Amino acid sequence: MASQSATSEGAELGRFLRARRTRTSPEHVGLTVGTGIRRTPGLRREELATLAGISIDYYVRLERGKETRPSPAVLDSLARALHMDDQEHQHLRELAARAARYAPEPPSAPSRTVRPHLKLLLESLRPNPAYVISRGMDMLAWNPGGLALYAGLEDWPAKHRNLARHLFLHPASRTLFTDWDRQITACVARLRAVAGTAPDAPDLTNLVGELLLKSPVFARLWERYEVTGRKPAQKTFHHPRVGTLTLTSQSMQLEGTPGQRIGVYTAEPGTPDHDALLLLDMNAPAAAPQPNPEVPQTSP
Repeated sequence: MASQSATSEGAELGRFLRARRTRTSPEHVGLTVGTGIRRTPGLRREELATLAGISIDYYVRLERGKETRPSPAVLDSLARALHMDDQEHQHLRELAARAARYAPEPPSAPSRTVRPHLKLLLESLRPNPAYVISRGMDMLAWNPGGLALYAGLEDWPAKHRNLARHLFLHPASRTLFTDWDRQITACVARLRAVAGTAPDAPDLTNLVGELLLKSPVFARLWERYEVTGRKPAQKTFHHPRVGTLTLTSQSMQLEGTPGQRIGVYTAEPGTPDHDALLLLDMNAPAAAPQPNPEVPQTSP
């Protein structure tokens, strides 16, 4: 079991390096390209190895998941050669750290329990839409506006409500967001970053497997292996209930939780956007009892 786990982690490190290599053009890193036809996109393995100052054989072993203990200096050299930004560089370090470990058992899914005081906090934030989500974007708790803002999400069973699932599989999401393409790119980048450091966690593998199967758009973006792409601070919604509104979003990690985050949307009081929030909060369906968080998830 231990060696299989190490192999899995090494493979994830290799997949990330291969994705970055094939999406990095020779011109971008200052290489002169000849007139011949290149059969593969991006950099060749030998080109990247040369730029990073490591042997071709060693790099090939890294990309194939057979080498799982690269030194920090090697990682830094690869990051520089591939012109990684800070977030990508950190992700590379995290993948390498996991590949060097030999976890005896696959990780379990984190608890979905939301502490009572956090639910009180959500209620106190009204009329601002707010919710608590898991690391895999499951909506675990919400106030009326937090659920109603994502048009159509309330139609799904509570255990099936997931912001990534809504983006890719709910027909309302394409008309809800004015920049749907940007939203889905940022969503996949975040999932990639989280899943890359916990590739065997059931809460993540189940969601990713479902989206790969049901959404060709998700599958295409997943293959790109981007781990950057923060969502914009402001989002514009074309909401079927209250019309168009532009809101400022803020997401914060919740201390003492298994990767849970709180998301809040606000608008300046006295503006049409704030009036729309008031209307959304008042007209939101009556809140049903939120489910036992540990009940197994079912599909709608």
